[in-house]
Amino acid sequence: MDLVIKDVTLPDGRSGLDIGIAAGRIVGIERGIVADAGEVIEAHGQLVSPPFVDPHFHMDATLSLGLPRLNVSGTLLEGIALWGELKPLLTHEALVERALRYCDLAVSQGLLAIRSHVDVSDPRLLTVRALLEVRAQVKPYIDLQLVAFPQDGYYRAKGAAEALAQALDMGVDVVGGIPHFERTMADGTASVEALCRIAAERGLRLDLHCDETDDPMSRHIETLVAQTIRFGLQGMTVGSHCTSMHSMDNYYRSKLIPLIAEAQVHVVANPLINITLQGRHDTYPKRRGMTCVPELKAAGVNVAFGHDCVMDPWYSLGSGDMLEVAHMAVHAAPMTSRDAMRGAFDSVTINAANAIGLKEYGLAVGARADLVLLQARDPIEAIRLRAARLAVIRNGKVVARSSPRIATLSLAGRPSQVDASAYAPPLE
Repeated sequence: MDLVIKDVTLPDGRSGLDIGIAAGRIVGIERGIVADAGEVIEAHGQLVSPPFVDPHFHMDATLSLGLPRLNVSGTLLEGIALWGELKPLLTHEALVERALRYCDLAVSQGLLAIRSHVDVSDPRLLTVRALLEVRAQVKPYIDLQLVAFPQDGYYRAKGAAEALAQALDMGVDVVGGIPHFERTMADGTASVEALCRIAAERGLRLDLHCDETDDPMSRHIETLVAQTIRFGLQGMTVGSHCTSMHSMDNYYRSKLIPLIAEAQVHVVANPLINITLQGRHDTYPKRRGMTCVPELKAAGVNVAFGHDCVMDPWYSLGSGDMLEVAHMAVHAAPMTSRDAMRGAFDSVTINAANAIGLKEYGLAVGARADLVLLQARDPIEAIRLRAARLAVIRNGKVVARSSPRIATLSLAGRPSQVDASAYAPPLE
C-alpha cells in the first residue's frame, strides 16, 4: 500500500479502524491492517472525514476586498453595484492570481471540491477565460466546477443570454441564473424556464441563485421546482440561497417544502453570507436571513452549505473554512441537537458532494482516496473547535499538513499544556 492511516474514527461513529490506500484509491477500511506501506499515519483515534466540499462560491471575486472601494452599507445590492464598478478594472492575470491563492488556502483547509459561479454578464467573458485556466491548473488537487452565472440578469443584462451560451460552449460545467434580479417577476419566471430548457437540452446541471431576498413574495423556487419536473432535471438542480423562505408564512411553506422534496431539488444555504446580507431593512424584530434548513431536512431535501464569499464586495471576512460555515449554520438555524449538529457536518461534506454531483467521493472501498485527518474525536467536536486539519490527502498523497493546536501554559499548579479537543465530556 502507498499509505495506511491507523486507528481512525469515522464520521458515522465507528472507531479503531485503519484505512489502507493504494494507487489513489481506498482499498481497505478495517481493523488491524497489516501491509507494507510507503507511509503510515497514526491517527490516535482522531476523526478522518472525506474532504470538505463548497457547493456555492464566487471565485472570480474572491480576495478583491477594497477594490475599487469597500461596501459601506454591507448590503447585497451595494455589493452587486460594487462588483459592477470593479469589472472594467479586472485583468486576466489578477483574476488567475487571486483564484490560485484562494485555492492554496482551500487545500490547507481540507477543501478539495468547489463549485464557483462565474459572472458572464461582461461580454468579454474575461472571468470565464481566467477561471477555465484556473480549473485546469488546480485539477490535480481540487475538483473545480464552474457555473455560467449572469450576475446582472439573464434578460436584464444586454447580451447575457448570448454570453451564457458562449461560456457553456467554452466548457463551463453548469447553467446558472438569478431570477429575482430580473426587472420584473414575470421576467424572472421566464428566465427560470429558459435556463431549465438550456440545461435539459445540453444535458447539464442547473444551479440558480433563487430568491436571495427578504421579500416573501419572491417565489421563484416554486417555478424552479415545477420546471425541474417538466424538463426531467430531478436531482440535477440546485436552488441556492432561497432566503425569501425565512419570510414566508407557515402555510405557504407547508406547501412549498414538499414540492422541493418531490422534485429532488437540492438547496444550498450560505450561512455566513445569508445572515450578513439579509434583514438589512429590518429594525426589530430582525430576521436572521438563512433559509428553513431544519424544515427542509425534515422533509427529506438534500441541504448543503456554501461559503459563498471570501473577502470580496459582499463579505469582508471568510477563511475558506467549511467548518466555520457549519458552525454558523448551527447557531443561525438554530440546530443544536446532537443529530442536527452531525447533520451540519454532512452539509459541508456528503450533502454538498451530492448537490454538485461529485463522483467517487466518500469513505468506502473503491472511492478516491481524498481524506482529511482532523484534530477532533467526532463531527460535533470538529465543528465546535473548527478543528485543525492535521493531514489533507488527495489521491492517496498528503498535500497539506498542520500541527496540532496545543497551547503551552505557565501557571503554578496547572497542566503545562492545553489541548481543547481533550476537554469535552464523554457522551453516549
